[in-house]
Amino acid sequence: MNDVVVCGAGGFIGGHLVADLLREGARVRAVDIKPTEGWFQAFDEADNRELDLSDLEACREALEGARYVFNLAADMGGMGFIEANKARCMLSVLINTHLLLAAREQGVERYFFASSACVYAADKQTSTDVEPLNEADAYPAMPEDGYGWEKLFSERMCRHFSEDFGLATRVARYHNVYGPQGTYDGGREKAPAAICRKVIEAKLSGDHRIEIWGDGEQTRSFMYVDDCVYGTRILMQSDVTEPLNLGSAHLVTINELVSIVEEIAGLKLRRHYKLDAPQGVRGRNSDNTLIKERLGWEPDVTLEDGLEKTYAWMSDEMTARTARKGPVLSSGAGA
Repeated sequence: MNDVVVCGAGGFIGGHLVADLLREGARVRAVDIKPTEGWFQAFDEADNRELDLSDLEACREALEGARYVFNLAADMGGMGFIEANKARCMLSVLINTHLLLAAREQGVERYFFASSACVYAADKQTSTDVEPLNEADAYPAMPEDGYGWEKLFSERMCRHFSEDFGLATRVARYHNVYGPQGTYDGGREKAPAAICRKVIEAKLSGDHRIEIWGDGEQTRSFMYVDDCVYGTRILMQSDVTEPLNLGSAHLVTINELVSIVEEIAGLKLRRHYKLDAPQGVRGRNSDNTLIKERLGWEPDVTLEDGLEKTYAWMSDEMTARTARKGPVLSSGAGA
């Protein structure tokens, strides 16, 4: 796959996608709004551009000569961020809309949009033993306010650009992606990174306590980033035109997630539950029936294996950072 543009390349998943494409010899233009020194991963072999993709002219520049476009660009974070920044999350609609316009103008062959499990109707996610969400559960629509509405609207934009203008589009609904080379503090981190960080902080400080948002019984499934990248690429190359779930089907509570990280770290912590913290829906899991049917595959990295790799990377980062600057500031563990 040559002449590829990755939008949001300075982010967590985008950086891993660029790395994977470069390993296979693709010519990659990597685009992000952040200066390259602020990217999670930046590669000299890529054509790295700092562009604000909410601007149409920037999108035209980014997509010049492109055959394949991956749109992972969005202003987003964990539950604490998206609940407090609904307008900022919805403004990401400008990114996808302008990229679609530019893609049509440039004659792009195929366009991928990274959607989210936050598009699913809230009334189907009220129980911890939630039924896995299948793709039809997005309608009647009542997604996560702000962020989820933007993702659902942008899915529809992809569909209608395909129907009306012939632009081939692919859409994946990501479910809780985690792994190394991502954010783990500052308020945008998601639950696996936040919990790994808190356990490492406890180990480094000797203060063996942990704060957990909610009662810890809320449930989620978590997908390792390598599975996310692989699933994204095979979906892009497939003939599947409807949105597909891309997530693990292994449901765990946040308490169970903490226990796995404790076991990796080799310690037990006293748990304090912050019941008034943002928690999101009560339960969410991915129904992988359709992806197995259409792609013959589903994410298969175990949570234990993925968290072990994530913890090891984060522990090295935080130990070095503590040695340079002192302890990192703690923030919440959302889900």
